[in-house]
Amino acid sequence: MKQIYELHADVCKTLANPKRLEIINTLGAKELSFGDILDVLKIKKANLSQHLGLMRAKGIVKTRRDGVSIYYRIVNPKVIKACNIMREVLLEQLSESNKLIGKIK
Repeated sequence: MKQIYELHADVCKTLANPKRLEIINTLGAKELSFGDILDVLKIKKANLSQHLGLMRAKGIVKTRRDGVSIYYRIVNPKVIKACNIMREVLLEQLSESNKLIGKIK
């Protein structure tokens, strides 16, 4: 059972990067080419390549080659679901914080 906690922590470390979370959000349930992801994120090619390479090594994304294009997709849709749930929790916390600040003023 200890091994699952180590694997869980390893995946969480991989996801603990704003750009990687943005990549997951961008991909969602669809497959996109490297160029399409690059157009959405507006970051350097080398930077995107590093992020996608790490995510691929950790089993978060898979690739498919079509001619000269490489397409990326999320391996398991539960990763998207987990990230969405965490984002909802954070939005609720922000909303509550804003309500408290409003009451103080």
